[in-house]
Amino acid sequence: MSGVSMVGLLYLARGLRGFGDGFAIIVLPAYMTALGYDAAAVGLVATASLLGTALLTLCVGWIAPRHDLRALLIFGASLTAATGLAFPNVEHFILIALVAFIGTINPSGGDLGVLVPLEHAVLAKGASDAGRTQVFARYSLVGALCTAAGSLAAIVPDVLTAHGATPLTAFRLMFYAYAALGVASALLYRRLPHAQGEDRAPSAPLGPSRRTVYRLAALFSIDAFAGGFIAQSLLVLWLFERFDLSLSAAGLFFFWSSTLGAFSFPVAAWIARRVGLVNTMVFTHIPSSIFLILAAFAPNLSVALALLLLRAALSQMDVPTRTSYVMAVVTPPERPAAAGVTAVPRSLASSISPAISGLLLTTTFTGLPLILCGTLKIAYDVALLFSFRHIKPPEEQA
Repeated sequence: MSGVSMVGLLYLARGLRGFGDGFAIIVLPAYMTALGYDAAAVGLVATASLLGTALLTLCVGWIAPRHDLRALLIFGASLTAATGLAFPNVEHFILIALVAFIGTINPSGGDLGVLVPLEHAVLAKGASDAGRTQVFARYSLVGALCTAAGSLAAIVPDVLTAHGATPLTAFRLMFYAYAALGVASALLYRRLPHAQGEDRAPSAPLGPSRRTVYRLAALFSIDAFAGGFIAQSLLVLWLFERFDLSLSAAGLFFFWSSTLGAFSFPVAAWIARRVGLVNTMVFTHIPSSIFLILAAFAPNLSVALALLLLRAALSQMDVPTRTSYVMAVVTPPERPAAAGVTAVPRSLASSISPAISGLLLTTTFTGLPLILCGTLKIAYDVALLFSFRHIKPPEEQA
């Protein structure tokens, strides 16, 4: 199979998963609210989901260099299908948390999940130094646009309810749709060629780049811990409770939010060619964090949504640039492990803060999670700039 065909299949699979994530992260808190659970319970389920994702990603990251990436991708897609089948059939909190822990619904949206580092490793194998950031920018663009379309699909439960279905039945049908997307992704992955993590796997998953990867992982964990305070499911819940936003309006807002984030990816690649990957990550991230902090004090829904949309236009520019940077500063045999090792601390760190955020949402000032998130992210950006501004990827050394 040609590199173009393989990349196209991965883009298509990413799009299907993004579409499912787009409505699932909105439907999940609404489903739990319909079952009678409060913000603290939603936060705990988000923590369980992210913690399970981290542990599974860690396992896959360590075995990927010696195993068939195609088989691991099919396993991850099958787990997505199983998650969608399980959620509609559980109502007890412990069972919901257990399915969230084992399954693949990502309450934070974005680029976390067991399939992400695997897809990154496959994409990096066929990308040149000059074209690597563009490949990841397009990958992120496809995912974000499809996530935006999926956000619009969150309107479907309201439509079904208007035609006589109960809210719980409507939510359960959405989870079944999520399962179907997992099956479709597995069928796409089956068309990929068999591929070892690397043709010559090293004796250890990480070798000469170990120190660099661990330093990056530590910094990324700070960013992820901050992001967990406003995991998308919790941001949905904040808008529900703070401004009484409807499910349909939430879907429309997250459509535009994801669309703005999507079109920021090619812009990020364009900026990175001129100012460098690290500078792009830092100097687009800081303004987005300021907008988020200001949103916590918004006097009304219109101002809050405007500030959050401004944030969305900037906050995701570090996604393709971060991925490209990690793949650039390690040796090719280390890429699968590096993708997993940098992803796992992010998942672990982001799994802690949603539970805290859920409790903060029950206080009198519900904007505290937004302030904490923005402040910590600014600290991360400053630390990243000072730690890695002198470590250049190959295309910036020329």
